[in-house]
Amino acid sequence: MSLIRLERHEAVATVTLNRPEAMNALSRALRAELAAVMRGLAADDSVRAIVLTGAGERAFTAGLDLKELGADTSNLGAANATDADDNPVKAIELCPQPVIGAINGVAITGGFELALACDILIASTAARFADTHARVGVMPGWGLSQKLSRLIGIGRAKELSLTGNFLGAEAARDWGLVNRVVAPAELVPAAQALARDIASADPAMVRGYKRLIDDGYALPFGEAMALEHARSSAANRAVRAEEVEARRMAVMQRGRANI
Repeated sequence: MSLIRLERHEAVATVTLNRPEAMNALSRALRAELAAVMRGLAADDSVRAIVLTGAGERAFTAGLDLKELGADTSNLGAANATDADDNPVKAIELCPQPVIGAINGVAITGGFELALACDILIASTAARFADTHARVGVMPGWGLSQKLSRLIGIGRAKELSLTGNFLGAEAARDWGLVNRVVAPAELVPAAQALARDIASADPAMVRGYKRLIDDGYALPFGEAMALEHARSSAANRAVRAEEVEARRMAVMQRGRANI
């Protein structure tokens, strides 16, 4: 049985972690396969948006396979590798297409970090998040210590990371960690519908805009504003009036259809 299920429907790819009997724990083999799948999708120009989820309703992923680590910690270094060949989080982050995390159950420690690699998160009512690094005795290496505080505030991040307590789906929405919460049966369809909305926009524009948001977010505010000015000035010089008019009409038609 493959550790990763990959489904394609037109421009949307759905990637499913497929170890439900082990709560989709990130074994070395699963990490390698997930990284390879994400690298392949990143290089595929026909893919415009990606949904990432877990098999079953119990777990998105319970994080690194602690049974595997309990027998051999030598692969911790590979797990924290900074290149996309061995690190699935880095492979997700390097995808030029938006990645939507459909969090179907628990996302614990390394699984929490995997979720935070996604651009947008949607949770089912069964979703729960926990950072148990402090309790397991392993320091985070996939960005959790820095990303979480920037998303939900430093006090809330410290509460979660220093206690190891769980955060439920509704609280995660209230804290700004996930965009919305839906019933389990509606989760993947909702994520795929959002992916289709993204895929319907100009792919070059989506990729460039995602990159601008991510690059700017990593900078101090003043530098980020300067980055936006530089990139928009360069890009907008190439925009033709007839293209703007055609896209304006398409936006108007889409708006009328959504009223």
